[in-house]
Amino acid sequence: MSFLQAILDGLMLGGVYAVISIGLTLVFGVVSIVNFAQAEFLMVGMYVAYFVWRYLGLDPILGSLISFAIVFILGFLIQKWLISRVLKAPEVAQIFLTVGILICLENLALIFFGSEYRSVQTPYQNEALEFFGLIISMPYLIAFIASGIAGGFIWWVLTKTWWGRAVRATAQNPMAAKLMGINTDQVYRIAFGLGVGLTAFGGAIILPYLTVSPSVGGQFGVLMFTVVVLGGLGNVLGAVVGGIAVGVIQSLSGLFLPIQLQNIALFIIFIATLAFRPEGLLRKSS
Repeated sequence: MSFLQAILDGLMLGGVYAVISIGLTLVFGVVSIVNFAQAEFLMVGMYVAYFVWRYLGLDPILGSLISFAIVFILGFLIQKWLISRVLKAPEVAQIFLTVGILICLENLALIFFGSEYRSVQTPYQNEALEFFGLIISMPYLIAFIASGIAGGFIWWVLTKTWWGRAVRATAQNPMAAKLMGINTDQVYRIAFGLGVGLTAFGGAIILPYLTVSPSVGGQFGVLMFTVVVLGGLGNVLGAVVGGIAVGVIQSLSGLFLPIQLQNIALFIIFIATLAFRPEGLLRKSS
């Protein structure tokens, strides 16, 4: 029963990992830049949801929509004013820029909000459901459902709308897309804003069972890169598969390893993937 419980917990975690990692893989797949500051946008989303809860009384699940909107605008402007200037520059310039954004966001949060940990209180925070002897934490379940809805919406946008076709065309061949009348610069801005906004959304929905601080991004940065490397960097479906796989591996490893070594199995698989299948478990798709 503990094995099944661990798998269930891993699926709940994996759904959230998937939605916060879709943003990272979307940014790479469309804008062709590895955003090392991605996890700091998760931190910004958590802070927005926290203050919306504190001053407006909105549940973080509802506040996640505000987090998404604010960080989307922030990402749109960052891409327009900063990222666009290094798209054709050497990769080292792109790395320095995104790491610089990471440092700025973390230190700005430290200046304005302090280093203390902040948390929210919700009516369902300590609630759980029992299903055939398995326990499902209500905050985890709600976050999983919200992640599924967000992931389904992004899939629909990318596959069923004109803008989604424009995104895929830009990712495949920016020059050809431009010749077909697509404003690729606008696509880049919206894609970057959508990518970081999704990660902020994911940060907000996990707030009921986590605390937020300026350093919270460090807990998720390596995890997000592990997810997208397993699934294939630039592959949205791969991010979903990778997120679920990471969640299940992380949960199952807790059954056999002490908490200090809980992630060792995950990173062994991560290293093996880089060594033997660097393109990821799934091939990159548009």
